[in-house]
Amino acid sequence: MKFTLLGRLLISLAVLAVLYFGFKWLGGAGLMDKFNQENIDKSISTNESSEASANSTDMASTETSSNSSSNASNETEASASSSKMPFSYKPLPPVNGRLKGVVELGASGFNSFIIRIDEDKNWGLEKSEFGNSLVNENMATDEDVRSGLKKYIGGMLDYGVGGKNIHFVVSSGAQKAENTQKIIKALKSLNYQVNLVTPEQEGRLALKCVLPKDYESNSFVVDIGSGNTKISWKEGSGISAIETYGAKYFQDNISDDKVQMDVIAKAKQIPSGKRKTCFIIGGVPFEMAKKVRNGKERYTVLDEADAYKMENAKSKAGQNIYKAISNATDTQQFVFDWDSNFTIGFLLDLP
Repeated sequence: MKFTLLGRLLISLAVLAVLYFGFKWLGGAGLMDKFNQENIDKSISTNESSEASANSTDMASTETSSNSSSNASNETEASASSSKMPFSYKPLPPVNGRLKGVVELGASGFNSFIIRIDEDKNWGLEKSEFGNSLVNENMATDEDVRSGLKKYIGGMLDYGVGGKNIHFVVSSGAQKAENTQKIIKALKSLNYQVNLVTPEQEGRLALKCVLPKDYESNSFVVDIGSGNTKISWKEGSGISAIETYGAKYFQDNISDDKVQMDVIAKAKQIPSGKRKTCFIIGGVPFEMAKKVRNGKERYTVLDEADAYKMENAKSKAGQNIYKAISNATDTQQFVFDWDSNFTIGFLLDLP
């Protein structure tokens, strides 16, 4: 059968119409929508994945940066805390030693020490009291002083110290105090000898007690007291000792600058070869050491002077002295000895 051109065109249109309406009847539009939605979902999923990956990368970068900063901060803190030179010296303990006691009549009260000492002068602290004011209280009459002293001495006797092994030393600063002569008189009435010392003697006795033999060739000693400060070092077979202002200089209306100048001038007399380590004792260094002490260690390495925030006038004055000594000597290590006092050096000096 032959079809004309018009016939073939009509048949083609009819077939296309059938296909179109059949596709629509079968849900072709829904399939197209579904196909388009899948493409859209894939596009969104791809974008979200890219954004999540970017965010994850940013967070990882931020966390890494934060950790690096934290680690750097920790390393800085560790470096700062470990910047002080360690000090691990341990003195030899006494062997078969006997008990001896000494009481310091100081400018700020009584300090007492009971030590055990052997024939080689090795010693260990058994008991100590600082700033005791039992004798200074209620001193209206001579009998009040005698009564207070008896009680004070009785405590040392009860501990096991023999009466002949209890000694009294009046510091150079306390000799200027008004009540000292009354106490000296009362002690003599109890048959106790009272030992008066000069600032230079205090410096030498402090060195004998504080400075370990292993450090005699390269170190020096400082004792910051209320009435004066003593600086000492070994000079051949002898000991050199000099005096400067004490931590109560402010009571005499003396300026910080004037004290600094005098302390620096005195400290510069220390030979350069003796400035490696400073062994330091005294009331204000005691306050500083309390802030940085590790457990019950005997020796505490102090921080730099400016690291401390001292509150009262005496503490600030002592800090000024400490800073002046540090600046004058450029000493990098100041070691506080918790057990020592110049009066223990007095005991070591006895036969």
